[in-house]
Amino acid sequence: MSAAAPYAALSPDVVLAAVDAAGSWSDGRLLALNSYENRVFQVGLEDGGFVVAKFYRPGRWSDAAIAEEHAFALELAAVELPMVAPLVIDGQTLLRHEGYRYALYPRRGGRAPSLESRDQLEWLGRLLARIHAVGSRERFVARATLDRATMIQAPMRAALGSDLLPAHLFDAYRHAAGRVDDAVAQRFEAVGPVRQLRLHGDCHPGNVLWTDAGPHFVDLDDARTGPAVQDLWMLAGDEPMMDALLEGYGQFRDFDPGELALIPALRAMRQVHYAGWIAERWHDPAFPAAFPFAAEARWWEQHIADLHEIADDLF
Repeated sequence: MSAAAPYAALSPDVVLAAVDAAGSWSDGRLLALNSYENRVFQVGLEDGGFVVAKFYRPGRWSDAAIAEEHAFALELAAVELPMVAPLVIDGQTLLRHEGYRYALYPRRGGRAPSLESRDQLEWLGRLLARIHAVGSRERFVARATLDRATMIQAPMRAALGSDLLPAHLFDAYRHAAGRVDDAVAQRFEAVGPVRQLRLHGDCHPGNVLWTDAGPHFVDLDDARTGPAVQDLWMLAGDEPMMDALLEGYGQFRDFDPGELALIPALRAMRQVHYAGWIAERWHDPAFPAAFPFAAEARWWEQHIADLHEIADDLF
């Protein structure tokens, strides 16, 4: 398979055959789900049910890192936390077929949470506190850490090394992203050491599904080590929402309020990472189709202006 088109050989027949090879006989029904980093499909089964098949992007995570993702999900599910965990098949969760690594998951439906509801926010806060209590038991060894190296410096290199960044904006981007890097470093230094633990890592509303029985969490693909506030700030659009989350959180686990000062830095890191991620993946045909704006110089001009504004606010 090609690094430029890593999923070119992942035809519907290959997906269905991979599900069959795992002992879950498919009936031919196949629906591609929204995912850019990996490829994820809902597959109908002969018994009338469904599984979700997740095919990992080649070269992104090591086998050991994926094993840690799966083990964390299973650890959470074992204590009855609502985390959708991979199916264990013949003692394995990471499977292989036609050169692809994949995992099967039970299908769990749901709707987006109502983040305007204080009750739902407190509920999510309680669950996140329990997830973090489990996350604090052990450490990731093979997975990434939420730091400047992975969230700013590596994405910067990807953008600077990509043809997607217009040549005449090269120096301007490098200067703006460098200012953000310096500002983030100063903010982390000012806050001082904070407790690090295993996190969901990408806990935005799209990774929380709500049913009549309550919420469940999906997609630990970005699980990593970092401060607890990382799993809170993307669910809290304003201070009252954060207050509601922390009201629930505090019922199960102490939260260091000093971590709140990291939110602007974490938001800045995510913004730099986003542009670098698109640049790094641009040769994957799914990315130009999904993010056509990134091919326009004016988008990079606005991104550079946004980075300067972020740096000004952080300093």
